[in-house]
Amino acid sequence: MAKVNAELIWFNGQLMPWQNATVHVMSHALHYGSSVFEGIRAYNTHKGTCIFRLEEHIKRLFDSAKIYRMNIPFTQAQVIQACKDAVVKNNLQSAYLRPLAFLGDIGMGLRPPIDAQADVMVAAFSWEAYLGADAVENGVEVGVSSWNRLAPNTMPTTAKAGGNYLSSQLISTEAARHGYAEGVALDVNNMVSEGAGQNLFIIRNGVIYTPPGTASILQGLTRDTVFFLAKQLGYEVREESISRESLYVCDEFFMCGTATEVVPVKSVDGIAVGNGTRGPITKALQEAFFGIFDGTTKVPANWLDKVE
Repeated sequence: MAKVNAELIWFNGQLMPWQNATVHVMSHALHYGSSVFEGIRAYNTHKGTCIFRLEEHIKRLFDSAKIYRMNIPFTQAQVIQACKDAVVKNNLQSAYLRPLAFLGDIGMGLRPPIDAQADVMVAAFSWEAYLGADAVENGVEVGVSSWNRLAPNTMPTTAKAGGNYLSSQLISTEAARHGYAEGVALDVNNMVSEGAGQNLFIIRNGVIYTPPGTASILQGLTRDTVFFLAKQLGYEVREESISRESLYVCDEFFMCGTATEVVPVKSVDGIAVGNGTRGPITKALQEAFFGIFDGTTKVPANWLDKVE
């Protein structure tokens, strides 16, 4: 993983030098994982620098905090503006953004005080393709992990919470040890769930399939974007349970997420997907996705939030 930084970071209402944005070692989040966050991208588009689906990302941040009964002492509008300020003040034309709300030095008890307020930060920095620059065209090799995703009613996978990503670390590091670019996790029923940090789609006989929300997935905004684009292109998308072996015999397979964007999978557990190259439907969806940012793909106006 590359080290990332920028000149400034937004922390609890003010922009400050990156190196000054520190927290106490007794912060609740360090000991108990009490944090929620988002990953967001800003693109240099035909309209100038725009943040992709910013309002929906920040709404999900607040929804995640609500699930954990975490009090954020800022409005959604203030955090949205903080995201824009972080991009502008760091002179970025494109960027990855990381808003994070977490419980700081509020005491050592496991149960936070009812009136405890979260600390909030927003970082914006340059971060290129998560799975590698050539992955968009050439695809990646993945392996099914021995680690399952969380069972229902254990920890809420609808919330994008920091603690959930201990599971992702296990999946991703195991994959790397076995020589794969990423891991694929199964759910508690041993059906396909998601990647370490991506939603999954397979294609069989021209139909696009993806695991349902009940498969312990984070219902990603890039996933939702793929639904929208597929409909525009005339493809059928079905949310259905997917067996492990379906990954081996599908015609195409791709992963998506804010950091990953849209990346084809060329093999699973060493078995080639289709002919081992990017398939035509995956390519069409990729072109439609990246076309959002050069104006060739028409999407709702509020999906591109211009940074002034």
